[in-house]
Amino acid sequence: MTNDKQHIDETEQKVESQSGVSRKQFMKNIGGAMLSGGLLAGLPLGDNAARAASNGSRKSARNAPKVDRVAADPTDIPSPINRNRSVTHDITLESKDLISEIEPGVEFKYMTYGGQVPGPMIRVRQGDKINLTFKNNSQNTLLHNVDFHAVYGTGGGSKATLCPPGQSKDLHVKMMYPGAFIYHCAVPKLDQHISSGMFGMIVVEPHEGLPEVDHEFYLGQHEVYTNKEAGEKGFHDIDVESMKAENPTYVLLNGEKKALTEKGYGTMKTNVGDTARVFMVTGGPNLTSSFHAIGNVWKKAWREGAIASEPEKYVQTCAVAPGSCGIFEMDFPVPEKSFLVDHALTRYNRKGMLGVIEVEGEEQPNIFNPQG
Repeated sequence: MTNDKQHIDETEQKVESQSGVSRKQFMKNIGGAMLSGGLLAGLPLGDNAARAASNGSRKSARNAPKVDRVAADPTDIPSPINRNRSVTHDITLESKDLISEIEPGVEFKYMTYGGQVPGPMIRVRQGDKINLTFKNNSQNTLLHNVDFHAVYGTGGGSKATLCPPGQSKDLHVKMMYPGAFIYHCAVPKLDQHISSGMFGMIVVEPHEGLPEVDHEFYLGQHEVYTNKEAGEKGFHDIDVESMKAENPTYVLLNGEKKALTEKGYGTMKTNVGDTARVFMVTGGPNLTSSFHAIGNVWKKAWREGAIASEPEKYVQTCAVAPGSCGIFEMDFPVPEKSFLVDHALTRYNRKGMLGVIEVEGEEQPNIFNPQG
């Protein structure tokens, strides 16, 4: 601890001499650099990175590139693994702060991995190795890192990957256990960073792989706490007091209000007789999702993403806690629109949590007959 404190003190002095920022301001900007009882040290701050890290709070919250969309495409995920040997993956994960709309006319500054919410799905096999490069984009204003729940090691790699804007860190890990696991930012103000979109999923397939299905979808739920009412036009900033009270303005699926619907970017598509696997991660930072498919059922459910366990069958609603995942399989015997919601239904009805799977095909009156 003494060595860590000495390093932080030396870093403060370097930043102050380069940028004129006081020790008090530096400590405010990095939040004391404490997590899990330890100082997150080891920051080789160069001139530009030091200025960016220390001046972050002086820049407007609106100072980030604007994009039209942050909602991750639920079908843009790696293919299932079909091999019987272990390999090494070279993976780059980059943090990007972006401004986009939660709903039309409502702007928000997202913190993302790869420019999307949830961050890109990483898919490997048990026994594989990963050479990870984590980059903190030079246009960002804060320290970022990544904590993998799929990784043995201090902080899931969060201390090893901590870096200021404009720098990168490397991490080498072996994937020892199978399942679906969250990854997320784990800096001192991690609740703010996760609420702003810094979470994603890594799937570690078991040696034997996963059962074959016709479709796979990747979804992430999180909540956003803002300083304006839901729907109020303009720029919304983070509201720390409502975050402390765990009273969010929005509860979102894939980062935007009702993004995966006809009124958003379109529904997810299947056909009568198809099967689908849904990978779902709850970033939180605070609320447990009561994940439910209206008009359907989770034919198989692996709670906590525990794919090495036997699945539960025909589960109506499944809790997915913040910082966890679920793997769900569905079949589609009739044409319908299956609404994916958090069955804490105010989150669907008033705060934006909704996705739709649209099932096309011929009517099946022997199963469902809307004519009576």
